[in-house]
Amino acid sequence: MAHRVCPPFIGYFLLNPLRRLIENPDRMFRGLVREGMTVLEPGCGMGYFTLPLARMVGASGRVVVVDIEPKMLAVLEKRATKAGLAERIERRLADVGGFKIADLAGKVDLAVAIHMVHEMPDQATFFAEIEKALSPGGKMLVIEPRGHVKQAEFGESLRIAKASGLVPLQEGSSVKARRLLLQKPAG
Repeated sequence: MAHRVCPPFIGYFLLNPLRRLIENPDRMFRGLVREGMTVLEPGCGMGYFTLPLARMVGASGRVVVVDIEPKMLAVLEKRATKAGLAERIERRLADVGGFKIADLAGKVDLAVAIHMVHEMPDQATFFAEIEKALSPGGKMLVIEPRGHVKQAEFGESLRIAKASGLVPLQEGSSVKARRLLLQKPAG
C-alpha cells in the first residue's frame, strides 16, 4: 500500500519512553478523545499512540488499528495484552488494496493519522477511505514529521483531504507545523 513504509525495526525506536517529552499522547489528544468513542488509527506501528488512545476511550470505546506490517501488529498485540487493553483494540492488516475498513462506514468518531500520510502512494484513496469511515461531524487529526515532510508536500495533502470532503478546522500556521484537524461535515 505504501511506497515508503517504515520497517519494523524502526518501530522499536519509536517506542522509546523519552519520546513523551516531544510527543505526549495525553496532551496531543486532549479534548479530542472521550470515553466510549471509536477511534481509527491507520499506520499504528507498534502502538505508541494506540495504548494511550485505548485508555482514553475506556472500556466502552474501541480503537481500530490498521497497519501493513504484520510484525508491527504482532508487537502491538503483545503490548496491549500486557497492558490489559487488548479487548479495546481491534487489529487489522492492510494490503495493497486498502485499509479494509469499509465495514466502519459512518462509525468512526476520530481518525488519527500520525507520521504516516507521506507513506501513502495514493493519498486521494486514503483520505476518501477515512472520510467514508467517519461519522457525520467526525474528526481526523493529521500530523506529519517536519524534518521528513516539506511544507509544500503537507499543503498538497491538505488539498487532497479537502477534495475528499474533509473540512479543515484550522489552516494557516498548522500547515507550517505539519499538524491539521479536519472534520467530516455533519449534514
